[in-house]
Amino acid sequence: MGTWGTGPFDSDLAADFVGKLEGLTPQQVIDVLEGAFRRVTDAVAGVDAGDGAEAVAAGALVASTVPDSLIVIDPNDGPRQSLPELPTSLRTSARLALIRVLEEGSEFATGWGHSADADQWRQEVRQILQALEAPTRH
Repeated sequence: MGTWGTGPFDSDLAADFVGKLEGLTPQQVIDVLEGAFRRVTDAVAGVDAGDGAEAVAAGALVASTVPDSLIVIDPNDGPRQSLPELPTSLRTSARLALIRVLEEGSEFATGWGHSADADQWRQEVRQILQALEAPTRH
């Protein structure tokens, strides 16, 4: 397992997660994204590092679909097919999961510890959160 940067897709765990989306129906994609968020929000004993990595990647994918989002997914990082239209409720699930990922006691956040890149990683996750909080258009 490797991590080569602070971005949401800069790890083997995130790349494997994106790979899980290949060839799925739109509903299955939505279910996989929701599952990534649910594993984090339902965690009782803290956020597992693998679950945290998947939730951050899933959050970035969801954030990239928000109109006027500053989160842009490099084609080399994201799924080969376009994401389906996602329900706005997924944005709420993503926000709740990413807040848990950033909390003290999160194994994923603890893994960054006090490394030189920890602040940059936290900033990247906060940018995803900010994009998810954009108001929805009616």
